[in-house]
Amino acid sequence: MASLQVPKTTVALLVLVSLAQVSLGARRLSSLVQQPAELLTYHNGAVLHGAIPISVMWYGAFTPSQKAIISDFLLSLTLTSQTQPLAPSVHQWWGTIDQLYLSKAGNIKRTSIVVASQVSDEECSLGKSLKMSQVSELAAKAGPKKGGIAVVFTAEDVAVEGFCMNRCASHWSNRKSGTAYIWVGNAAKHCPGQCAWPFHQPLYGPQMPPLVAPNGDVGADGMVINLASMLAGAVTNPFGDGFYQGPKSAPLEAATACPGVYAKGSYPGYPGDLSVEPSTGASYNANGVDGRKYLLPALFDPSTSTCSTLV
Repeated sequence: MASLQVPKTTVALLVLVSLAQVSLGARRLSSLVQQPAELLTYHNGAVLHGAIPISVMWYGAFTPSQKAIISDFLLSLTLTSQTQPLAPSVHQWWGTIDQLYLSKAGNIKRTSIVVASQVSDEECSLGKSLKMSQVSELAAKAGPKKGGIAVVFTAEDVAVEGFCMNRCASHWSNRKSGTAYIWVGNAAKHCPGQCAWPFHQPLYGPQMPPLVAPNGDVGADGMVINLASMLAGAVTNPFGDGFYQGPKSAPLEAATACPGVYAKGSYPGYPGDLSVEPSTGASYNANGVDGRKYLLPALFDPSTSTCSTLV
């Protein structure tokens, strides 16, 4: 499982997070620190490809606006005749994963994301303080399909084991069932300076002013960043033997290998030269459906050992 770590020093610490299932990548709290470029290679394992069904579990109280921000991002990943966003787009970002990774694994069919189902547990049937084993239980309740991904979103008043301390989001899998799982938490109340940067003042590192969130919700817009990172890892390294660099127990993957990079000109504590919406002052690098704008992480290009950005 992979996590995003908060840099309490100038070096990001990669800490192993384990579950009873296959140990995979996580988005750790390392947003403000860029890692030295290393070799990210393909380890000849399976990847997810073709039409990938996504099963969603909303755990806790999400507003209709928050659900719409995240759901529209998922819809923006796949281009349809009804969705023709301006460039640069979320769809282009997803196409980069196809180009840089999935095509190298013998996948000749373009990959698409299909939201297959959504369920809600607004009453928090397992409580508001979850162990990762309970998050796995919730992922199973989402009803994932073989070759698909179950995504668990936890609301801002739900605490999850390790959340903020050593991870903002995680992905893992069950090889026997052929499914992958993702968890993303809303950090608006718990740790926005760690898991919602650059939309909140960072807890550590250079203290530059936060950016304006493109959809006006620091928690939900931060969740999109973490979700995008985990989706990139889940499809390119679903079972721990796909694309990654470093130790298998704590891998850097397609997006987590480029922490804190969102546009050209980035450096530690500065996300890069992003586009700005004149009417709101919001920063973004990708257009989505229905005029949505999002901030998405850079993707590591294994052929050049550089971070590829949309802008």
